[in-house]
Amino acid sequence: MQNTTEEILKIVADWKGSFCGAYSIRENGKGIARMSTEHVHIEPKKDKPGLDIIIDDGTKGESLAIPACVTHGNVDDLVYNDFYIGSDCDVTIIAGCGVHTDNGEPARHNGIHRFFIKDRSSVKYLEKHVGLGKGLGRKTIDPITEVTLGENSTMEMDTSQIGGVTDTRRITRGTVGNGSSLIIHERLLTEKNQSATTEFSVDMNGEDSSIDLISRSVAKDESHQSYHSVIRGNARCTGHSECDAIITGHGTVSASPQLDANDIDASLIHEAAIGKIAGEQLLKLRTFGLTEEEAEAEIIKGFLR
Repeated sequence: MQNTTEEILKIVADWKGSFCGAYSIRENGKGIARMSTEHVHIEPKKDKPGLDIIIDDGTKGESLAIPACVTHGNVDDLVYNDFYIGSDCDVTIIAGCGVHTDNGEPARHNGIHRFFIKDRSSVKYLEKHVGLGKGLGRKTIDPITEVTLGENSTMEMDTSQIGGVTDTRRITRGTVGNGSSLIIHERLLTEKNQSATTEFSVDMNGEDSSIDLISRSVAKDESHQSYHSVIRGNARCTGHSECDAIITGHGTVSASPQLDANDIDASLIHEAAIGKIAGEQLLKLRTFGLTEEEAEAEIIKGFLR
């Protein structure tokens, strides 16, 4: 394992020299380490790059880590990972990704993850992205996540991009069954001339299904962010989405939320706010001895927490 890989793993997957539970580590388009457990089975796909992950019915309290690392330029990594989660499960999945380049060549990772979750299961999905290296080559991460929830199940997604990624297109699609809930918390930071596009599309097809979508982002310097979400209530359901953005310097943000109520008992709400850091917030922190730059950094840190 390269030193750069270990550095990425520490940032995106809380690597401490090993993982607790099943894992698969991907480095520059190839699997370099993999371990299944009694109830979590990881199998390489036969027809394309990627994995089939099968979690047995009734699996409780187990974790799975599938981080991907690109450690140098001139790598364009594409991977397909399918997760088949049985009924009555309670599991955590860590899927961090980092791209690193120290020269003028681009580095890219595109992970396509599909989740098929059976009835009465609970899945927590943690996904952290980062770009590293001093090179001028583009650092690109383009994740696609598709979730299909059976009855009375929950999928909680906590996704973040913590800096250094030159450009990204983040696509999330969901289909929610009877009595099930999809919870998505996104945190996104762009700076310099970086760009980020976020696209959410969720169909609530089940009776008493729900979606809670919260996106918080900061666009600094000359960076640009584009946000588009579509929530379709196709049955008796509840849907809530909230997108809040802070702009600093010459950053720009475009937000386009959409709610489609296709059933008389669909209850959908959206909240949105885009603005700069309030002057009184900066002033208050500066009275504690912080510079304006330090105060701004602390406010952004708290906002993205």
